[in-house]
Amino acid sequence: MVLPAQFSPIFFPMGNAATGFFVIFALIASVVGAGAALAGFNHIRAWNSDSLPAAASSAVIAWCLTLLAMGLACKEIDLEGRNTRLRTMEAFMIILSATQLLYILAIHGAAAIRPRA
Repeated sequence: MVLPAQFSPIFFPMGNAATGFFVIFALIASVVGAGAALAGFNHIRAWNSDSLPAAASSAVIAWCLTLLAMGLACKEIDLEGRNTRLRTMEAFMIILSATQLLYILAIHGAAAIRPRA
């Protein structure tokens, strides 16, 4: 059997062929990002060397998933054929990827300037 030219394994009722993948990876990145924020809050609350690896690794994983969603957003922008809600979500993902990079730098920078006991 031959698949149609416009076949997409993830159907989404609006947008183009990349929309379904973009929405799914954006949701996964948001959930992992919320977990990374909780780990970062726990690290700030505890402020010891035992909580830093969990906060840093979860932040890097969330950032990588956000970059994946940002790449799909860029692909969706390239394919065109989307509405204003998708454009807003794409812009949010692009801004969020830069913000999460600043968050990672802040976690590692705070670890570098923290006084040793």
